[in-house]
Amino acid sequence: MDKKIGVYICKGCGIADAVEIEKLEEVATKEKKIPLCKTHDALCSPEGVDRIKKDISDEGVNSIVVAACSPRAKHKEFAFPGSVVVRTNLREMVAWTQEPKTEDTIALAEDYMRLGISNVQNSFPPEPFLLEEMDKSVLVIGGGITGMTSSLGAADAGYNVILVEKEEELGGWAKKMHKQLPQSYPFESLETPTVSATMDKVNSHDKIKVFTSSTVDKIVGVPGMYDVSIRTNGGSEQIKAGSVVLSAGWRPYDANKLDHLGYGQNPNVITNAQMEEMASSGKITRPSDGKEAKKVAFIQCAGSRDENHLPYCSSYCCLTSLKQAAYVRENNPDALAYIIYKDMRTPGQYELFYKKMQSDPGVMMTKGEIVEVRNSAGDNLEIVLKDTLLGESIVLEADMLVLATGMVPNTRIEPENLAEWKAKFDEELKASGGKPDPNAVLEPHKVPNLLNLDYKQGPELPQLEEAYGFADSNYICFQYETLRTGIFTAGSIRQPMHMLGSVEDAMGASLKAIQCIEATEKGYSIHPRAWDQTYPEVNLTKCTSCKRCTEECPFGAIEEDEKGTPFHKMSRCRRCGTCLGSCPERVINFKDFSINMISSMFKSLDVPEEGLRIIGLVCENDAYPAMDAAALNREKINPAFRFVPVRCLGNLNLAWIADALSRGIDGMVLMGCKFGENYQCHYVRGSELANERLGKLQETLGRLMLEPERVQLMQLSIQDYDKLPQMLNDFAEEIGEMEPNPFKEF
Repeated sequence: MDKKIGVYICKGCGIADAVEIEKLEEVATKEKKIPLCKTHDALCSPEGVDRIKKDISDEGVNSIVVAACSPRAKHKEFAFPGSVVVRTNLREMVAWTQEPKTEDTIALAEDYMRLGISNVQNSFPPEPFLLEEMDKSVLVIGGGITGMTSSLGAADAGYNVILVEKEEELGGWAKKMHKQLPQSYPFESLETPTVSATMDKVNSHDKIKVFTSSTVDKIVGVPGMYDVSIRTNGGSEQIKAGSVVLSAGWRPYDANKLDHLGYGQNPNVITNAQMEEMASSGKITRPSDGKEAKKVAFIQCAGSRDENHLPYCSSYCCLTSLKQAAYVRENNPDALAYIIYKDMRTPGQYELFYKKMQSDPGVMMTKGEIVEVRNSAGDNLEIVLKDTLLGESIVLEADMLVLATGMVPNTRIEPENLAEWKAKFDEELKASGGKPDPNAVLEPHKVPNLLNLDYKQGPELPQLEEAYGFADSNYICFQYETLRTGIFTAGSIRQPMHMLGSVEDAMGASLKAIQCIEATEKGYSIHPRAWDQTYPEVNLTKCTSCKRCTEECPFGAIEEDEKGTPFHKMSRCRRCGTCLGSCPERVINFKDFSINMISSMFKSLDVPEEGLRIIGLVCENDAYPAMDAAALNREKINPAFRFVPVRCLGNLNLAWIADALSRGIDGMVLMGCKFGENYQCHYVRGSELANERLGKLQETLGRLMLEPERVQLMQLSIQDYDKLPQMLNDFAEEIGEMEPNPFKEF
């Protein structure tokens, strides 16, 4: 493409008061030889935008530098389809964070102009990757209330749906309920289950094809064109799909592990699932003798919120026990229900149902810790409690005890099953001449279970170390998303939730599945760069097959051929650029984000012999918004810094650090997300990857007689904006105490 560059400088929002606009024009026209450079009092105004549009149509401008506000602001105003647009942030990074019209402030603004112009000179319009074939069907795995709702959501929007259910009938746990919790205001009365009506809608919908008694045998391919093998009725059927919703549901925690609560010791200790079945039969009677249960106790958190069992809250248990206490009272107005809890948790408007049950004189609720469950006369039970609301220890006598067992996602592989698979894989490795490592831990997503993906990284969805089997859906930032592009989770495999929550969740996941199909068809990414039509372009002639990109890609978008050469599955790619950062040969680049582009930007900076120059590589997802927030609060930032946004710190290529320091830059700071699973990076672990690479570089810097401390990584979240100026000032002070970078002389 023949570039025709236009530079447009805004004077509004305090920019003209802080810098000398004429000097910025000189940088563009005289230093960078850009003949078309214009200013405007309010560039985002209709008149300012029209000026740019006129130059596009009349002057043939196709590459635009907008020197104005943050790239996170005014998206619509400064969107010019068909043109490369680079935003240079003079408002937040200069006018709002620096003292006006000082020598340092003017030099800073001039450098941001250089960075923007160098960026646009090395950026090119995207050429979207389009699949040769597309299928716009949605595959839904799991036919419970979540899967059926998700199927109806996609089908009602006009998309074909393939629904796969392993049982003989649809319905899941919802079909086994005697009654369901209220689904709408005033949230006080139990309702007749609506699951049968939902089943009828699904079975009669002309856009939904239902497979029962079926499982997914294999999923091969990419978003937009999955080839799916379904094992059904002893045979196999092949279908195609564009995206997948995994809604495979849950199972109750194994009550046999709760013998300390009397399960298996007394037949009158049952689970909440058994209680639901009993209520559906029409009578609430004791299993031991068939007599009516007149005093029924419920123990909450039976296996949940217990580090020896399920450390998490299972979400549905408290509401289920309240519902089942209502069964007891409806069955016999003289019967009593006791609910023993750690904490009662009834999210949202279900608090209204909780209050309704509190007002029932036949329902007693008490906080308490279970000391012992023991047998009493006539198969009765005694429940010994301590730390009750009154602070006393008490003993409750009951005809029957119901354990509110926790929720286990069907994505969870139990430890004993994991051990069996580990032994199997070790035998296969041994038979092929390998040497198994008995101490190696088998990751659950390497074990076939529900999806059976044909991925190098394993057949199932990766799970967080502390996710307890729930699919890692990156829920902190983007609900329903998983680490496998085009595959979305919904309902109780994503996180514990009650039925109403699952219904709402299902609709969200189906919309995500549709968005993915439509984005893929047009060559756009999903999550979080949903506007991005670029994709990795690889110079395979220089690839050494080191496989770093295949190992580090967070989304399984890079596979290897039979010779071990990496290749991208493009519609799996989220455009994070982790592969770009991982490649030691610099052969992976994007049209508008490349090794050369960033290096050229660094080389464009003015580096005086006196005074500090520090470059900051800033993650666009958390660190850059934090900087904008600091600017909005008029926090002052040391003028030595020049900040360059990157897609993620996983982009970090060590070549950039070498290029910057060899240019005479005094230091570099890498600003990205906090480490660990409790604060999820948009691209899983970008900062951690950068930190690993940095560890390798610092040894090299030492050999070059450059202090390793010249390059540091800062972890911060978006709300750390108030701490940011001090963090940067401390780093600048540390750099200032060192000798000047010896490469300044060159």
